[in-house]
Amino acid sequence: QVQLVESGGGLVQPGGSLRLSCVASGTIFSINAMGWYRQAPGKERELVAGFTSGGSTNYADSVKGRFTISRDNAKNTVYLQMNSLKPEDTAVYYCNFPGRKVWGQGTLVTVSS
Repeated sequence: QVQLVESGGGLVQPGGSLRLSCVASGTIFSINAMGWYRQAPGKERELVAGFTSGGSTNYADSVKGRFTISRDNAKNTVYLQMNSLKPEDTAVYYCNFPGRKVWGQGTLVTVSS
């Protein structure tokens, strides 16, 4: 059974940076299709960044140029580097496989002065 554990969130000032990590364990074949999602208070969960079938990456328009998704297959870990953070980036961030309906606890990112 797959287990996903997010970490790296915290309180950061506007313009600051954070790097989130997602460690996958259990019964998995590959982390190549994984993505990062976020849910702000009162809003729907949205896809922030993910890997495409062609081996590239895709990002929500709101984070393009600021966020970078990467992975380390040997460590079964997906990362999300977040730069130039804005208050509107405040949310709980989750990692997951496309179509998987089970979600973990996520990691809270708060961007505030």
